[in-house]
Amino acid sequence: MGLVPLLRILPLGRTLRSKVVGHAGISLCGGEYSAILTAGEDFLAQVSLHNLYKRFGAVNAVNNLNLEIKDREFMVLVGPSGCGKTTALRMIAGLEEISDGDIKIGDRIVNRVSPKDRDIAMVFQNYALYPHMSVFDNMAFGLKLRRVPKDEIKKRVDDAAALLGIEALLARKPGQLSGGQRQRVALGRAIVREPQVFLMDEPLSNLDAKLRVQTRSELIKLHRRLGITTVYVTHDQVEAMTMGDRIAVMKDGVLQQCAPPMEIYARPANVFVAGFIGTPSMNFLPATLRKDGDGYRVDCGAFQVAAPTAQDGKLDSYAGKRVLFGVRPADIFDKNLTNPVASVSGNTVRTVVDVSEPMGDIITLYLTAGTHSLVATIDAETSAKDGQTLDIVLDLAKTHLFDAETEQAIY
Repeated sequence: MGLVPLLRILPLGRTLRSKVVGHAGISLCGGEYSAILTAGEDFLAQVSLHNLYKRFGAVNAVNNLNLEIKDREFMVLVGPSGCGKTTALRMIAGLEEISDGDIKIGDRIVNRVSPKDRDIAMVFQNYALYPHMSVFDNMAFGLKLRRVPKDEIKKRVDDAAALLGIEALLARKPGQLSGGQRQRVALGRAIVREPQVFLMDEPLSNLDAKLRVQTRSELIKLHRRLGITTVYVTHDQVEAMTMGDRIAVMKDGVLQQCAPPMEIYARPANVFVAGFIGTPSMNFLPATLRKDGDGYRVDCGAFQVAAPTAQDGKLDSYAGKRVLFGVRPADIFDKNLTNPVASVSGNTVRTVVDVSEPMGDIITLYLTAGTHSLVATIDAETSAKDGQTLDIVLDLAKTHLFDAETEQAIY
């Protein structure tokens, strides 16, 4: 079978029950750690959800969820409040009973396995630190319950503190820490468990905006260093886009799409995903698809644009039917500026500027074209003013078309 790399990064000199056949030292936060290579013991930590249901009376909080989370992957569950993402996470943790289906961690079904025996560690939204305990004792508490030897506890806590840069805080109480420091302590408590899987339930939601951005990047680095399979829940699509190897978008308990971030952004499966991912949200305009010689045009009433010729093969069955035309604000340009897209008759629309919001390097424009409202993020060099007419250019190659009835993507 060859060498099997251990999923965890451990302090130099530590070994596992299996035979050590080699190691590669790396430096983390000033300390030396080893990625141990082992034989005879496979710590693959993929998480599999098969036909998973959670019912509360007649309500399906999670409805036939099927998801394969790969070994070492950082999977983000994202969606609005009430979509079922936290319920799914709690079922993986064993904190919520499943109504139907199976959950596998590694190669074993854990439906009836208690939370403490699932080899997972969870980081909660409110950190759940004991206020009367020091940072050291908070991080060590779970290990003490498991009767881990004292010298081993100290080594694990010291190693995690060094990794997170909180060595100087170990004697403090949670009330003496900032929000960001408390969040690191909660992470440290999870790390010392050396779990197969990290479960994180909106751990950044209590931080201010600046600290949230900083901690977000630290979490990404930490995952790359530790290589532990992580399932991360958030309602913030920016967190999802920047952190996840893949994103699972949920709505009303149903998985809408699971794909890498840029695939979700560029090729959303339906109207909900297209509108939820991206800030500002995608513009949606009711339209009719019409045949135009050898190609097609999208008739929005107040204006018409050409459908991308590369998509013609997908459009034959929709000729003459109602559709939804979608364009992202970032794919709209001021015709009067130098743009990556040249202005032609099939991609240019006359609008009126209702409101402009300077944002520094860009200006967000709220536009009207006939009865339609559009939002555009335009280069700040634009001379557009409120109340003025503005000709805009659409990057048609990046526009979208959706079935008006099913709301599924056509292209």
